[in-house]
Amino acid sequence: MNRQAARRPSLARRLVLLALGWSLAALVVSAALFAVLFQQAALRRFDMGLSDLIDNLTAGTTVDQGQVIAPALTDERALRAYSGRYWEIAELAPAGKVHADVRSRSLWDSELHPPADLAKRFAANPGQPVTFNTRGPLGEPLRAMASNRTVFGRPVIFLAAEDRSPIDSDVRAFVAWTAAAFALLGAGLIAAVVIQVRVGLRPLFELQREVAAVRRGAADRVAGAYPTELTPLAEELNALMAHNQEVVERQRTHVGNLAHALKTPISVMITESAQRPGPLAEVVTRQADVMRRQVDHHLRRARAAARTQGQGERTSVAEVVDELARTLERIFQEKGVVIDWDADEDLYFLGERQDLLEMIGNAMENAGKWCKGKVKVRAAALGRERLRLTVEDDGPGLPPDQREEVLRRGARLDENAPGSGLGLSIIDELARAYRGALQLDDSPLGGLKLVVDLPRSAA
Repeated sequence: MNRQAARRPSLARRLVLLALGWSLAALVVSAALFAVLFQQAALRRFDMGLSDLIDNLTAGTTVDQGQVIAPALTDERALRAYSGRYWEIAELAPAGKVHADVRSRSLWDSELHPPADLAKRFAANPGQPVTFNTRGPLGEPLRAMASNRTVFGRPVIFLAAEDRSPIDSDVRAFVAWTAAAFALLGAGLIAAVVIQVRVGLRPLFELQREVAAVRRGAADRVAGAYPTELTPLAEELNALMAHNQEVVERQRTHVGNLAHALKTPISVMITESAQRPGPLAEVVTRQADVMRRQVDHHLRRARAAARTQGQGERTSVAEVVDELARTLERIFQEKGVVIDWDADEDLYFLGERQDLLEMIGNAMENAGKWCKGKVKVRAAALGRERLRLTVEDDGPGLPPDQREEVLRRGARLDENAPGSGLGLSIIDELARAYRGALQLDDSPLGGLKLVVDLPRSAA
């Protein structure tokens, strides 16, 4: 049962995972979108600077005797070798290659390397500049722009490029800070989702605890105040428990009626046979007595089974053991039987007092019959929902191969001993009816050790 329960999906876990799933997905998408938007905005500002450089070049460029003459710009970075800011004025060769006419001093003896399909890209978007990424003289990453313009009737290509490392560094820093901020936000969101689910499902957990309390016998009904959505469920649970109790009471009435209906004819048969002595009367008397014992046995089992289906009743184990110990010590007074018992004061049996009396009484009476003079009784909690009753004696004990036989209805290993032979069978049947178990083992005292596990009720 525990493994099956562990495999069942948890509603709280499902809600947490669902909320975290879409929340984290939204955070990741938002962080990626912010990074892309920041990079695009930075590149647009960067491209505006390249466009201004090209405009300045275009405004000052002239053609003298077929030679393209660049303007005398005052940009110090373009005058310093390998400064990271470069420009170039070029023309398209017949084969579609770009031939540089004038270069900035910062290029020194190098050239910019526009894409091979530059002419096609100009043709695809006439009048629009072309931006591309390339490498500089020192291998640094460059952001470049090329514009196809006409100077004094001559087609000229203006190229401007600048080291994009600062932009890339800014983008990486922005991404890192954004990731850290969103990670912190995600951690807070996870905590908020978990708290929200726990707080939101708290009424369900309270309802579960109340239903468990009813099952253990600590309460009669679900009485907590619940939200509007759970109130109908609580009312239906109370109605179901009331209905079950009504059904149990009806079954108890039927069981009682059946007991009276059967016992009266059996008693008549025994009385009549006693008044007519003879072989037939002896058979009738003997079989009628067996019928009466078996009717009592099965009616007792039916009553116990019906009780376990209803609302839990609880019985103090210590009170029952104390009462039985006093009674049995008087019964076995001539034998000198001493009953040493111990039971927790807050230990309660989840069931009716009469059933517990029958189980413990039969166990202690059986030990008193067969002991030499000492009986030991212990009752202790076995977890939150179970208790264990142990009855031992210092008698002859019972061999392992005979223990299963004595649990059969009416089985008796010693026909000379008093009793009907139903004692241990009654304990076994009642324990099973309460979803418990009976075990027989060797006692350290030398005799038989009887162990019964039964349901426990909250104190």
